[in-house]
Order: sequence, then C-alpha cells, then structure tokens
Amino acid sequence: MESEAVWKADAVALADRISTLLTAVRSAEAEIGSLLVEIESRGVMDLFGYRSVARLFEHLADVPKAAAENVVKRARALAPGCNLDGTPIPAVAPATGAAALDGWLSTPMIDTIVGVMTQVPPEHRDNAERDLLSFAEEAGHKQVAALGARIVAHLDPDGAEPDEAEPATPSRELSLRRKRTGVWELQGRFDDETGARASALLDSLAERRRVDDGPDFRSPQERYGDAFSDAIDLALNSPDLPMQAGERAHVMVAVSLEDLKSGVGQATLGDTGRISAAEARIHACDCQIIPAVLGGKSEPLDLGRLRRLVSPGLRRALYLRDRGCAFPGCHRPPRHCQGHHIRHWADGGPTELGNLVLMCGHHHRLLHRSGWQVRIAADGLPEFLPPVFLDRRRKPRRNNLHVPLPFAA
Repeated sequence: MESEAVWKADAVALADRISTLLTAVRSAEAEIGSLLVEIESRGVMDLFGYRSVARLFEHLADVPKAAAENVVKRARALAPGCNLDGTPIPAVAPATGAAALDGWLSTPMIDTIVGVMTQVPPEHRDNAERDLLSFAEEAGHKQVAALGARIVAHLDPDGAEPDEAEPATPSRELSLRRKRTGVWELQGRFDDETGARASALLDSLAERRRVDDGPDFRSPQERYGDAFSDAIDLALNSPDLPMQAGERAHVMVAVSLEDLKSGVGQATLGDTGRISAAEARIHACDCQIIPAVLGGKSEPLDLGRLRRLVSPGLRRALYLRDRGCAFPGCHRPPRHCQGHHIRHWADGGPTELGNLVLMCGHHHRLLHRSGWQVRIAADGLPEFLPPVFLDRRRKPRRNNLHVPLPFAA
C-alpha cells in the first residue's frame, strides 16, 4: 500500500509538471504569434529582406512548411495587426488571443474557436466567443466544436445561398492596361485549346520552390503571377521573336549614375513607368531590360545593349559551371536564370566568370534585399553565406541539386 501511495503521488507530480510545462509552451507560442504579427505589420521585407513572415518563421524555427503557415495564420486571427499604410486589421478572435497568452488553451482548441468565429457574423462574435471560451474551461476541443456548430446553425439556419449562375462561355480576348498606380491589369478569355496550353505552360513554371531559404509560401495566384513573368522572359529570349521597329522587343530603364550606385531614388521604366533605383540595380546585372545610365545633366553615360554585361559566350560558361540557379536548394534551370555580379558593375565589378553567378529572378532579388551574400570559393564555385539571424556562424552553403558535368579522372 505504501509503495502504491508513493507511485500515485509521483504520478500526480509528473502530471502536474507536464501541465505546468504545457502552460509555459502554449503561452510562449502565443507570444511568438504576436511577434510575427508585429513583424508583418512593420514590414518583413524591410526588417529581414524576406517575402513573407511565414518564410522567415520557417527559417527561424526550422519547422515544415505546413507548420509555419498554420502558426502565422493562427497568429493573424488572434492578434490585431495593421497594414503597411497604417490601417488596422482587427483580430477575428481577440479574447481567444488573450486566453492563449495565459497558456491554458491548446492549439486544437484555438483552431476550433477561430474556425467558428470566421463563420459568425461580426455583430455576434463577442457573445459567441465568450460562450465558447466559457465552455472550453471544462470541455475538450471536440465538444467546443459541436457547440460552435450549433451556434453557427442558430445564426444562419438556411446556410449559404447556392450559386446557380452559369459559367461564362470563354472567348479569345485579352486586354492589358497600366493604372496610374503603376500596377498593370491583365484580363482575358480564351478558347479551350488556348487555355489548356496556357495552363500547361504556367503549371510547369508555377511549381513550389524547395530551397534552403525556406518553403514556398506563395499563394496560387502569386505563383501563377511569377510564372507569367517567367514566361515573358522566356519569350523575350526566343530568337524567333518578331522584330519591332528594326529591333528585338525590349524595355529601357533610365537611371542616374548616383542613384544606381546608392540604390536610393527612382528610375524611369519604359515611357511612363517608375521603379526604385534598387530594382534598377537588380535589372542592370543581366536582364532583358536595357539600362540607360545618366549623368548629372541627364546626358547618357552608358547606354546598354541587350545582355551587354553577360555575353553569350560568358553566359554559356556560367551555364556549364553553375548548371542552374546557384542558390542553395534551388532547382531552377539555366534558362530561368540571370547573371548576377558579385561585385556590382556600377561599383567597378568586372564582367568575368570569377565575378558572376547564375541566379533565378526570385533569389536574385532576395540576395539584393536581404543579408545573404555570395562569393566564389577557392575551387572556383559559388557559395552563399546566410544572414546572421539564420546562422550566427554564417557557415557557407552550396547548391547540390544540379547535376555536375562529367570530368576525366
């Protein structure tokens, strides 16, 4: 009996310790979520150079894609944020967020309550959330889900109205127009055959990236938008592209030499467009956009030709050496890549193999905007140094996905 009593006491102590640790872990997870929302409100691109806060968290926490996405999605629902223009973004379940910081709500419980709140009209959310949290103190997440279903059914007994609209008959039309904000809108309708071919092309270019800078958290719309941009680059590279006014199709960007060197200021894109000098600096590396560098009185100091910085012969050497995008973990083939100057040509960097690296558009921009750095190692191959916030030692990383060329022993 005495040994049994000791065992029971130990079991209770173990369970209590687990409960204490769970409270601490849940509270910490909720605070992490609040910090992620704060980073997103301030601008993750400005703070860390990353495209999304989910991608940043995946690197910081070393968690899978699905887990990182869920953490960010949950955080947005629990904590109020704001857009980059300062307009507030209210939380879907703010009371649940406060309870989560106290550490007594499990992740499934939080997801259950948030899921119900997204279906409840805003004017009824306060009362519904209060009832769910009260019930959650003595019930599990499955019971709370059942209560939530009853609440939703009570507020909307008829459910969503079915959509009986007939789909529009597609036709072969396309319009492309530029708005005053500088955003271009594309709208069109195609016959079945054209749509199928376009879908096959975009599908092949819109695959999710699997790279060392984190899983791909782009939405399907963002991935297809990037795929459309890649398709344009491939078309501009085609030798069969028709001539326009005696020249191959191109876009010219005009920027002052001072702005190009500093990356601060603006450049003129085409006839009326505007881009930042930092973007012009990226395009000046190697692109189908022709850089026109201007002096103090707008006199042309250097008028580039298409791919003037990386000649066809040098590009072929890059293809053979790097075999595709050299960024660690990127699978993009050479035809999707640009030649990046390790030391920018505006800063006096030479256009030679030892100062060039092949990179896809996504990683080219990431390198310009974040703490990643690239260098040519002693063996003549490129290697990348991660930002300090990813690896304090900044241990060099390489891309081992591309098949190397065979060589004689």
